[in-house]
Amino acid sequence: MTRVGLKDALLDAQTLRTMGSAPYGGADIGECLATAARVRGTDLTSWHDAWLAAAAAALALAERELAAGQTETARLAFWRASSYFRTSGVMLMGTPADPRLADVSRRQTDAFRRGAALLAAPPQILQIPYEGTTLPGYFFPADDGQQRRATVILTGGYDGTAEELYFFNGAAALARGYHVLAFDGPGQGAALLQQGLVMRPDWENVVTPVVDYLLTRPDVDAARIALIGLSLGGYLAPRAASAEHRLAACIADCGSYDLFAAALDHVPGPLARGLTDGRGLAIAVLRRVLRVLERKPTAGWALRRGQQVHGTADPISYLRSLRDYTLTDRAAKISCPTFVCNAEGDDISRSAPQLAAALTCENEFVTFTAAEGAGDHCEAGARTLYHARSFGWLDRTLHPDRPAATPHFTG
Repeated sequence: MTRVGLKDALLDAQTLRTMGSAPYGGADIGECLATAARVRGTDLTSWHDAWLAAAAAALALAERELAAGQTETARLAFWRASSYFRTSGVMLMGTPADPRLADVSRRQTDAFRRGAALLAAPPQILQIPYEGTTLPGYFFPADDGQQRRATVILTGGYDGTAEELYFFNGAAALARGYHVLAFDGPGQGAALLQQGLVMRPDWENVVTPVVDYLLTRPDVDAARIALIGLSLGGYLAPRAASAEHRLAACIADCGSYDLFAAALDHVPGPLARGLTDGRGLAIAVLRRVLRVLERKPTAGWALRRGQQVHGTADPISYLRSLRDYTLTDRAAKISCPTFVCNAEGDDISRSAPQLAAALTCENEFVTFTAAEGAGDHCEAGARTLYHARSFGWLDRTLHPDRPAATPHFTG
């Protein structure tokens, strides 16, 4: 794992995650290192306060520069403020919901939109129809909209946001000629924190309305729509592609095959078997163990976050909810070309080779290594290298520089 100076591995990883957006305008490395240095150990209030102060400083700079007519400086400062607001709240995830998290969620959205409005081609802010409500998102045009283009849909993970997706994949896609649609699905970003929508495993029922929307746009080439999943999206994207066959390509970064099995790998054998078999004594012991664990500031964060995202009442219910998050019977149903990757030092993506092996469609599998600086979860410290490989594959698959294709669907 790449270390950035903190004594806690999780806080190190979260700092690297924010720093990783620097090539695309989402952070300044020096600001991130200085902010991390102000965090006191694993005190999560200290974490929140340090990053909130960094966000406030960047926001103040943005507003001064905007008033002075320096729109490029203002745009980048608004975007850094957005990233730092998101980072300030990420470690507060859990139940009951911390009101500070909803506050910084709104502020990161507002700062991002103020920055995006200063682009030469600002995005359209979307409300995508979805099961009696809407999902928030953005459509970023690669040009003036006068020609139909290949388009990528960006879907994130447990604690990401549609705004962060711009820095992690959107800017790189736009630079290569793709239109970009980034959105928050149930359990993600504003859909979770501002609408109360919790996660669901059948992501095809989330992505299908997004594809339906894209097909109403005259600037989208219906035959060249790709779905890119980030983090938990490495499960969600291939799950969607297993049923939504209007997709022309799928990318799973980092690929996940079976979330329940992965979770059980971290549970002592007898307790894991007891949970699987429903043995009361083992479950009671595991419940007590998890209750102790979830109170630990960083060691218990994934449990707290998972309960909020999945809308479950306790750690056992959260673990049980993961049973439905498997591609065991779904991977072979994916018909579009698929790119799967993982990172050498990332425990979360260890099952990616299983996903790649289960595919029957055209596919490519890549492992990113620590030696090349890309061994962390979702290649957080080497996104430009990741984009070179993943978009190289996608360019060969969808050819974004070619004229619009004639729509063709299968399945």
